[in-house]
Amino acid sequence: MNLYDELIKTMDGGFGDRAPSVYAYNGAKAWEDTGHNELVMMRDAAYELGGENNPTVNCTCVTTTPDLVPRDEILVYGPDLQQIKRSTPFLRLAFLDVEDIGEAEDEEKAYNAIKKLEFVRYNVHPAGYMVRVSTESNREQVRVSKAAVSKGITFEKVGNDYINKYKEIPGVKHVKIIFATDVKDLSLWVSSAKKVDDITKTLTHILDGINFDCGSCNFKEVCDDTPGLKEAHIRQREDLKRRLGIKDRN
Repeated sequence: MNLYDELIKTMDGGFGDRAPSVYAYNGAKAWEDTGHNELVMMRDAAYELGGENNPTVNCTCVTTTPDLVPRDEILVYGPDLQQIKRSTPFLRLAFLDVEDIGEAEDEEKAYNAIKKLEFVRYNVHPAGYMVRVSTESNREQVRVSKAAVSKGITFEKVGNDYINKYKEIPGVKHVKIIFATDVKDLSLWVSSAKKVDDITKTLTHILDGINFDCGSCNFKEVCDDTPGLKEAHIRQREDLKRRLGIKDRN
């Protein structure tokens, strides 16, 4: 599964030469997970990540190229949760190194695996850390409670909670979680996150329909720009044509 590899490189490299705070994964250090999305009222909030019209984006990318995600780790760019005093821009990325999920021969298996991994973000519920996600715009807004701040919540602990959840899914080998709170221009990551969605939607299109004319397909540009995706579409198309008895015109 290398459909997202170039986007992982682009997003990971978007921070340039900046040095993040880096934390090795330790599941025992994970922040308490309540098992449900806790309601944090504004009067109880210390601040919001991505709140008050600040830019925010989140994205999940899957790869089977080990060098892109060689270890489990949490990277933090900018002030951590204990240093933030007011609402701020917010970026969260999840890069996953996984075992082969069937791209070469089974696009449906690949698509289902990707969606299952994407869904994890809805199952992470750190105490005092209320997450609101917009699937249409890839926005992720977080309201952090005063109580959580006073108890010592950090991105390292929240990141460990995320990785714990990903590790529950068979086939996940390594996870890199990136948090950033001081990047005011998120356009690179916003556009990259949209491209990730477009690639996944194109997989859905491959599975749902039979468009034999690539020139008229709405997803032609995505296929052309994504190594391996056009080939997947052709394989699926030819398989459907064989099963339906459709022959090419001479």
